[in-house]
Amino acid sequence: MKLLVINGPNINFLGIRDTSVYGKQDYNYLMSIIKEKAERENIAIDTYQSNNEGEIINRIQQAYYDGTQGIIINPGAYTHYSYAIRDALETMDMPKIEVHISNVHKREEFRHVSVTAPVCSGQIVGLGLQGYLLAIDAIKNILS
Repeated sequence: MKLLVINGPNINFLGIRDTSVYGKQDYNYLMSIIKEKAERENIAIDTYQSNNEGEIINRIQQAYYDGTQGIIINPGAYTHYSYAIRDALETMDMPKIEVHISNVHKREEFRHVSVTAPVCSGQIVGLGLQGYLLAIDAIKNILS
């Protein structure tokens, strides 16, 4: 099984940006827990992070050709307004899980709307970095 984890803007600043919301663990820690789970469960997981919308779209489209079977995406702020990322995700005929570290529904009102979630198989919010691991499990279950 081959999965892709995409992180959008500012996720690379975990442990730096608003630790009361996103926690004190840094981006390297997130990458390490994903890598450990992949090794434990014998899953190939590619990870990708970009602060640029077009680069995220390019990586989603690359997944069409590279054998990716499922996508986990935290689009960051693009969640709320990137119809271009939404359209790229919609094109992908595979399980897609949107992840948010914080509970976006308890935050500012603009964060309550996701334009990308309707084209995903599911959404995990508010469970911290654990949400990524749960998304891996969800895609495994969908594919089995």
